[in-house]
Amino acid sequence: MGTRKAPALTVAALVAGGVLAGGALSAQATGGSPSPCQASAKACVSLSTNQAWLQDNGKTTYGPVPTTSGKPGSETPQGVHKVLWKDADHVSTEFNNAPMPNSVFFTKTGVAFHEGSLEQQSNGCIHLSTTAAKRFFDTLNPGDEVQVVK
Repeated sequence: MGTRKAPALTVAALVAGGVLAGGALSAQATGGSPSPCQASAKACVSLSTNQAWLQDNGKTTYGPVPTTSGKPGSETPQGVHKVLWKDADHVSTEFNNAPMPNSVFFTKTGVAFHEGSLEQQSNGCIHLSTTAAKRFFDTLNPGDEVQVVK
């Protein structure tokens, strides 16, 4: 009977691709590290670590994922918020018709999770990658709790 080498090659390929070595893909894995938020939150944002999570009854279901948040003078508000509304194809009338794909609004002042630059700080919103923004949009619903912590 011959030796089976396929699983070892698969693991080696995953390591080489960064999936098992802490690369960007593993940062968006389901059920990652616990968030710093309370169990009541469906979404959690840590401003100090530039990360966000989705969770259900305190268990991480997605994340952590990288984020950018509000620049000085336009800081993302900390605290407990509720998802107010969603818009898959939102365009900001306040910021020169800037596209805000997969927006999930959680403050009355227009702060939202949405697809955006992970290189530059925002005007208060939480920028997510394309994949993460879609996941947050598909998962969160009006009334869900969002916690933003330092």
